Amino acid sequence: MSERIYRVAILGCRGRGTAAARAYQQHPRCQVVGLCDLLPERLEQLGDELGVSARYDDYGKMIEQEAPDIVAISTGTEFHYPLAMGVLAHGVHIDIEKPLCQGLDEADQVLAIAAAQGGRVAVHHQGRTGGAMRAMKAAVDAGKIGEPRFLLGSGKGYYGGYGLMNIGTHMVNNMIGLAGHVRSVTATALTAGHPVTPEDVIPAASGMGWIAGEHITANLTFDGNVTGALLQHRMPRVDSTAYCLEVLGTEGRLFWRGTGAWHMGVPHDVPADEEAVWHGLDSIMPEHFDPAGAASEADYSFADDYVHALDEGRQHLCSGAEGLHVMEILMAIFEAGARRRQIDLPQVDRRHPLTVWRAEAGLGEPVEMPRPYSEWLDTEDLRLGR
Repeated sequence: MSERIYRVAILGCRGRGTAAARAYQQHPRCQVVGLCDLLPERLEQLGDELGVSARYDDYGKMIEQEAPDIVAISTGTEFHYPLAMGVLAHGVHIDIEKPLCQGLDEADQVLAIAAAQGGRVAVHHQGRTGGAMRAMKAAVDAGKIGEPRFLLGSGKGYYGGYGLMNIGTHMVNNMIGLAGHVRSVTATALTAGHPVTPEDVIPAASGMGWIAGEHITANLTFDGNVTGALLQHRMPRVDSTAYCLEVLGTEGRLFWRGTGAWHMGVPHDVPADEEAVWHGLDSIMPEHFDPAGAASEADYSFADDYVHALDEGRQHLCSGAEGLHVMEILMAIFEAGARRRQIDLPQVDRRHPLTVWRAEAGLGEPVEMPRPYSEWLDTEDLRLGR
């Protein structure tokens, strides 16, 4: 019996759409059958690269004509909710770029329609499916660090709230993949050195919804008596090397950064000696991944897990439910930083906590801000009198 080839359509052909398309096209069990974007030049560039002639500016027509099994929604965050609701209504599965939506109320509705239509949702947190993070998970499961005790994750130095909704979503998903779900959150959120106020609630760059906090430090309580901290601090410049995760255990520790993972068989509370050195972990990736191909390993592994999930009738490792839990954690961090109190999960009130807080202060919507991050940051610095 031959293995099924899954038909994939790409909705949004910018950077992340291109990355997803390359991964699915390179996978031996997938075929990219259609591309959709409002800009003809993007369609031409990606279509010519992949040899895909079916190019659309209407996703409904694309789905009707090409009958995909999976539609990858690789657009800006503000478009995730309406596009996901529209695509899922066709009864297909989706691969949606992170974060799942701008808020919990939208995310709840996306998962509800997916369940009603029999569609599966995978949120594109490709770091969790990547070979280095899988090696971290295997090391934890094998007891290489004893019992996990504490996780410390850091962002890249973006403005805190923006970084939380952007790269922070990946870090949170990595953390819950290793330590389980989060049960409560406390946080400190500062803007210009002072605790955030309702006036500091602003629209994020890149259409990522409402945010507050230039420097955010969140404390997370996971299942099984494991705790952790997440740092989303604005730094003088964005630095990818600052984006890392360390896991402390009773008998050792683990460290992850991008495509690499390391193990030390000495716990953090033992003085350094000749044994206190980091040893690289072998990445765990699909055997058929070709590093010479156009696809990144993490995106390819994400596509591979979708293939096996559909084969086996299970949810993707980065399922909609996991993506929703990430959103719950993000919203809890914002609420904890604003209210200065512990937030237990899951939240009963699914409204965006920052819009509620701002409305309670009698404030209307803030002025619009530029979408590109660099221009957005200049505008925010002007607001802060810098």
